[in-house]
Amino acid sequence: MPFAVHVLGLAVFAQGTSEFMLSGLVHDIAGDLRVSIPAVGSLTPAFAVGMIVGAPLVALLSLRWPRRGALLAFLATFFAVHVIGAVTTSFEVLFATRVIAALANAGFLAVGLATAASLAGPRGKGRATSVLLSGITLACIAGVPLGAVLSGFWGWRSAFWAVAAVSVPALFAILRAVPATPADPAAPSARHELRALRTPRLIVTLVLGALVNGATFCTFTYLAPVITGATGLGSGWVPAVLALFGIGSFVGVTVGGLADAHPMPLLAVGTSALLVGWLAFVLLAAQPVAALVLVVVQGMLSFGVGSTLITQALYAATDAPTLAGGFATAAFNVGAAAGPALGGVAFTVGLGGNRAPLVVSAILVAAALVLGATAYAISRTRATKGPRAPRLG
Repeated sequence: MPFAVHVLGLAVFAQGTSEFMLSGLVHDIAGDLRVSIPAVGSLTPAFAVGMIVGAPLVALLSLRWPRRGALLAFLATFFAVHVIGAVTTSFEVLFATRVIAALANAGFLAVGLATAASLAGPRGKGRATSVLLSGITLACIAGVPLGAVLSGFWGWRSAFWAVAAVSVPALFAILRAVPATPADPAAPSARHELRALRTPRLIVTLVLGALVNGATFCTFTYLAPVITGATGLGSGWVPAVLALFGIGSFVGVTVGGLADAHPMPLLAVGTSALLVGWLAFVLLAAQPVAALVLVVVQGMLSFGVGSTLITQALYAATDAPTLAGGFATAAFNVGAAAGPALGGVAFTVGLGGNRAPLVVSAILVAAALVLGATAYAISRTRATKGPRAPRLG
């Protein structure tokens, strides 16, 4: 795998840390800026909305930019707003920096996915996607806990400074490692790329990605109450359990990167196993050993299936590589926002008690499995009627 792809993974690590680190900084920010905890909590959905809206929009705007220039511009913006966030005394300014950071993150990920795929070669998209997404899983394992530790010693602003600091070597590395290719005057127009995105296979893949990621982040967001409530472990176990989920996720994206040649078996078997795992978690949540094992297994399966779906989105839209990455980013962030929201509703109505997120995750994966099986059956039926039928699976 080209060194430049690993450099992009370093930048994604910094961005993933920024996206998730606020969960450990809420009380400190609220006290320092003299705002309510719900107000600080609004920074997380603001970032998610910025990712959902920004991914396709910013990708569209950057279609004719040289890729290295676009990556540097997005990462430099991301660096700058974290410096501003680290020094501001205004909550309104901090809120604005989170939205801008999300837009920069979305644009970087969309262009980064297309760049990594092109550098890896025509059959290396899966491995390239795996390297980029491993930056997110490593952020869950190391970046977010480290941000909490820094905040405990030097205040919440130190976590913002740390994200900015990690972005600096990534900036210089991109400058040296990513080829400086000029903008291609013959590159597909925005209208052409948008037209290429209307394929049934891509649409189904994006919906599947949103469902699977919704299930993942539904339970990940509420893993603490599941472990302390349903499983009965003490709150001191929560950081270790989150790290276990992150370790499983890292293994999952690594395995998903090997699925370039045979993605369908991994998706079929992986999604089925994922559903069985969530159902088993619902039934065995009260047993600590089983719960800890399932945390690792479900993290591995969730990110293995999820990263494979992102890769399949890139393969399904070879004529629209940048916008395919943008829409894949948006779809997965729709899941990341909708999953926790549905989990919150399930808690409110008492669906499954402390196991409510696990029940919702099982329902979302079951819906993905039904949709995927239906789409595959339709594609096989159409394939028998004519060679030009669109393929959904």
